[in-house]
This record gives sequence, structure tokens and C-alpha cells, in this order.
Amino acid sequence: MQLAPTQLSAHLNSPAKGLRALYVLHGNEPLLAQEAADQIRATARQQGFDQRSSFTVAGAHFDWGEVLAATSSPGLFAQRQIVELHIPSGKPGKDGSVALQQLAAQCQALAEQGNSDTLVLVTLPRLDKATKTTAWFGALEQSGVLLSIEPVERQALPQWIAQRLRSQSQCVEGGEAGQQTLQFFADRVEGNLLAAHQEICKLALLYPADEAVSGAIPVASLRVLSLAQIQAAVMNVARYDVFKLSEAVLSGQPLRVTRMLDGLRAEGEAEVLVHWALAEDIVALKRVKDAVLNGRPLPLAMREQRIWGVRERLFERLLPRLSPGSLATLVQAAHQVDGIVKGLPATGWPSNGWQALHRLAMLLCAQCMPIASGKPAARPAHA
Repeated sequence: MQLAPTQLSAHLNSPAKGLRALYVLHGNEPLLAQEAADQIRATARQQGFDQRSSFTVAGAHFDWGEVLAATSSPGLFAQRQIVELHIPSGKPGKDGSVALQQLAAQCQALAEQGNSDTLVLVTLPRLDKATKTTAWFGALEQSGVLLSIEPVERQALPQWIAQRLRSQSQCVEGGEAGQQTLQFFADRVEGNLLAAHQEICKLALLYPADEAVSGAIPVASLRVLSLAQIQAAVMNVARYDVFKLSEAVLSGQPLRVTRMLDGLRAEGEAEVLVHWALAEDIVALKRVKDAVLNGRPLPLAMREQRIWGVRERLFERLLPRLSPGSLATLVQAAHQVDGIVKGLPATGWPSNGWQALHRLAMLLCAQCMPIASGKPAARPAHA
């Protein structure tokens, strides 16, 4: 059974369904995974699950027998128990695969017998497509409740922040001013949800609501936070990676691209890795464009270049408006910057690797900027 994290609360509070014997959390967003696990534990404790045992799979010699013994026997003095299994690598190995299938079968048998004295909680990192097709994962999926813990994407982050503020009786100003405040907040915490949560909690201490509110919170009871208060309180804790940089460039967001490049440089990211991400997109755009011009269907051409997900949607938007000539120019620019980040100068380009990467990113970003009023958006002056 698949369940979205936003559905977890309703699921746990449903008297008709009740707690299931097996829950599986998988994803790389620590805050959301921790909150989901805490919700399950809190509900279990309310229903008398007083015992808790925890196992972490580490190394090839992990004793899976202990886990199976814990789940197959009743708790001390027949108390209800929570058995937690953490698999940080997401790779249980051959013995683990067999044991997890047995564990899933045990949970399924307990559910069919009406035995609700054991609750198993399995936590995994983000899993690739191949892992999700394994027998052990399929057994867990069939016997329990699966929650995929996905990160909050940048476009959804302002709304996520607003919801968190509202939960502690706070909000931003209405209209455009409030949207600007939320965008500023999102820029400060992008890619670091755990730190974002800490910054939101800090605002509750600095600017507490005038009165305690419970249940549905009326707008009049919310403490309104101004942009100046957010700017003064919220630290810059954003964290970036080269894959999100690729999305920002292809989305035509020059200001965000600049922030991300500055952040990657400050974090000590390797110049060659940043160049690889930019060049990968440029070369892929050129190859797909050439294939389409030679009569290849666009979906097939993108699949051959391993373009899917968010990049697939961005490529579909961009390719009709990118000319072969502009793509050839970008490929040549990427070739020149490749030499620069490896210590070879190029005529007409900055000798500093990060400056050259910034110019390359802006050249591509300018080609990808959304079209307004039927005309291409103006290119940044420094591109």
C-alpha cells in the first residue's frame, strides 16, 4: 500500500483502518522522514506500544535472526512492541533480502490473525528504480504501508514555509509583499529542509503569537511577520547541488543560478563537476536537436539520451526554440570552459574557472529564459 506523507495523519487517526503491522519509509529528506516516524511512534504509544527495540544494518555480518526473533515473539510480559529496522545503505544483501521477505510474511500473517501486538518500522534511504523491483522490496510493499519521502522542490518551498508558519500561529503579509517575503525565505533555506525547520522554530521564539490558539486558526489570531523581521532573523543556510543547478539553468532563472554558483563555490564544489553538469545539458540538447532534425521522434530521441523526469519536461519546452547554430555555439563554449577549469587559457574568456563557469551558465540560461509577450526575454548584460 502506497501512502503520501500528507496522508499519514489521516491514516493513523482512522478508527476503521487502525495501525498496520508494517510501515516502510524510504527517502533522503531527514526532516520529513523523522517527522513521519515520530507520528507513527506517537500513535503507537497512544495505543499501548510501550516496548521498543531498534536494529541498524551495518556490515555484511549483521544478524538478521535477531530481527526475525523480535518480530515473531511477543514482547516482555506480552506488552505491545515497536521493532525498528534501519538500513542506511538501502542494500540488505543476499541474506537480508531473504530475511526481509520473511519479515514481510510474518507481518502479513500477524495482520491476518488479528495479532496487533507488534509494529515494524523499516527506514531506508532513497531507492533507485532497480532496487524497487527487487523481491524484498516488493514483499514489503505488498505486506505493509510504504511512504516515499520526497524532498520539497524549490517551487513548492514558499508554500511549505507558509504552512509551517501557520502551524505556529504566524503568517506573512498578504498580497505581493507576502509572496516576496516567502521567496526571500525560500532563497535562504533552499536545499536544507532541516535548517529551514530550525529557522521557522526560531521565528516562533522571536515573534510569538499574541495568544495560544488551538484547532482551526483564524487569520485574525496569526502573528504577521514582515520582510524586515524575516531578513533580520533568518540565516542563509541554503545548500545546493549540481543537479539542481542544471534545473535552474534550463528553467531560465539567472538570479537563482548566480546564487547557486556562489553557494557551490563557497562549499568547495569541484569546478570540473559543475562544468560536467552544464556541458552534459548542452551536449544532450545538441544531440536531441540533431536527432529530431534527422527525423527521429522527440520522445525516442530523449530516451536515447537518457533524458527523463524534470529534464524531459524542460527539454520539450526548450528544443523547439533552440536553433542548431545557437547549440553549436554553446557546445564550443563548453569546450573552451572545459580547458579553463583544467588550467588552459582560452581567448576571450576569463582565466578564473568560476568566472568562466558563470559566463557559460548565463549563456545557456539566456537561451532558456521564458518568453514573455511573444518575444524572448532580454539576456543578462553580463552574459
